[in-house]
Amino acid sequence: MNLQPPVPVIHPVHPDVQMKPLPFYDVLDVLIKPSSLGAGTPQRYHQEKYFVFALTPQQVREVCISRDFLPGGRRDYMVQIQLRFCLSETSCPQEDNYPNGLCIKVNGKIFPLPGYVPPAKNGMEQKRQGRPLNITSLVRLSSAVPNQISVTWSPEIGKTYSLSVYLVRQLTSPLLLQRLRMKGIRNPDHSRALIKEKLTADPDSEIATTSLRVSLICPLGKMRLTVPCRAVTCSHLQCFDAALYLQMNEKKPTWICPVCDKKAAYESLIIDGLFLEILNDCSDKDEIQFQQDGTWCPMKPKKESFKVPTPLFQKIERKYSSMYCNSSETSSTKKADVIDLTIESSSSSDEDEAEFRIPPSKKHCVYISKNEEVHAKG
Repeated sequence: MNLQPPVPVIHPVHPDVQMKPLPFYDVLDVLIKPSSLGAGTPQRYHQEKYFVFALTPQQVREVCISRDFLPGGRRDYMVQIQLRFCLSETSCPQEDNYPNGLCIKVNGKIFPLPGYVPPAKNGMEQKRQGRPLNITSLVRLSSAVPNQISVTWSPEIGKTYSLSVYLVRQLTSPLLLQRLRMKGIRNPDHSRALIKEKLTADPDSEIATTSLRVSLICPLGKMRLTVPCRAVTCSHLQCFDAALYLQMNEKKPTWICPVCDKKAAYESLIIDGLFLEILNDCSDKDEIQFQQDGTWCPMKPKKESFKVPTPLFQKIERKYSSMYCNSSETSSTKKADVIDLTIESSSSSDEDEAEFRIPPSKKHCVYISKNEEVHAKG
């Protein structure tokens, strides 16, 4: 029986792969469109592939004029050359995803990769957090000399990856907030309809919800909302502050709703018009309550437990210390005896030891030291 060698799978050089848009980057040009890294059959050694791209004079100019000098002599570019990897899947836009054993060289120099993230479960292989790579610092900013990218990786069974390079402009959180405002504010009636829907009695339920309490404090910064927003994919009414949400994702992009912990992508964010009205009309309360008809009313703050001010407490303590003969008052004296002048003295073998008694009401208590005479009336 003759066994024929398996026919190698031929992957398209340029698969019809679409990268997922990144909110903080505008794509200006495609320098290398999505290109397959190669076969997905495992081999003994790492595979290596080369890619070449060149910049036009206009592209070089855009990068150079965007340069900004940072403290410490570092340079940063707002217009960048961005390298991205993803799975060669064409069913939907792909997120950044690195192949195993990845090593990148740009014009012969190694480009450092992001660190590994802790595995979700014990025993699982560590993976690098997929994100776009800014290779501008290693690129030749010249239209006369091309740039070369060398990629080395370890093939995986059943997986193929694609590489692409873009000329992008980096955006800031204030600019994204401005774009969010320009997108428009959701009509307050939409949120009122959502409130009525949530508070509509369910005939199959034994418990009817007649009101709904919502906070005007952002769950991210624990401060009052300024630009109330949430994702259209969220089912809750609670909003978070758009400005703070964008600032946090500018530093570390996760795009997770702080209320329900579900995905809240930038393109799905909306500013809530009803909450804007409430924030303008209710400036002295941090919590409101919605009624079944969609109306709302402010909630009174929770009562705090009564605390005795420190000076008053000390005054009371001193008063009762003097009434009940606090032991701290006699600590500076030698051993003392307690003599109750309203009753007859009784003999005791422990006369030399001090004795402490709380006298009955309307009786006198006198502390004396040994060898002192006391004259008191009952």
